Amino acid sequence: MSQNTPANGKTPADFWFDPLCPWAWMTSRWILEVEKVRDIEVRWHVMSLAVLNEDKLDDVPEEYRDKLVKAWGPVRVVIAAQQLHGDEVVGPLYTALGTRFHNNGEGPTREAIAGALKDVGLPEDLLEYADKDTYDTELRASHQEGIDKVGQEVGTPVIAVPGADGEQVAFFGPVVTPAPKGEDAAKLWDGTLLVASIPGFYEIKRTRTQGPIFD
Repeated sequence: MSQNTPANGKTPADFWFDPLCPWAWMTSRWILEVEKVRDIEVRWHVMSLAVLNEDKLDDVPEEYRDKLVKAWGPVRVVIAAQQLHGDEVVGPLYTALGTRFHNNGEGPTREAIAGALKDVGLPEDLLEYADKDTYDTELRASHQEGIDKVGQEVGTPVIAVPGADGEQVAFFGPVVTPAPKGEDAAKLWDGTLLVASIPGFYEIKRTRTQGPIFD
């Protein structure tokens, strides 16, 4: 179970992402920076904006509805890669996808997905799963695991960290741009653990005044 402490004794940080989301991408770059400066282990999990919003399609603008339809492909490829090649490929594949989608501005095209698979040495025929529901049961289970921890009224990313009693506490976010580095990354991590240690803490929020800044 994802709440278990890793055998190496590091502090677990479970991270749920949809490769399509630029804000999840920013947060993921922060948590990888934290791995360099704090004794943590990030464990990657897929969640899906398509699944999250599938009952709300009639209530969202047409442009966003089209994005949600396209959102199935990348997460299906990631979950197929996980099922066929192991948990250890999820993080590197996410990095390859996000770099192409966001930093390089390629967007979630089939060409970008194929390129990301090649970047990490995974078979390019995994791209076929973008249009298949072969592992949708596993995709939905991974998504639901994150939602069960944090609740319905959130998006991606979701992180789960140890709380005061050792049980995991999950949050949406942190939403941050640009991704902090070095000691700034460590401070944000320490603050995340601090609020997780307070029973009954739920939310801090302010209006975003700028979009994601990709390094």
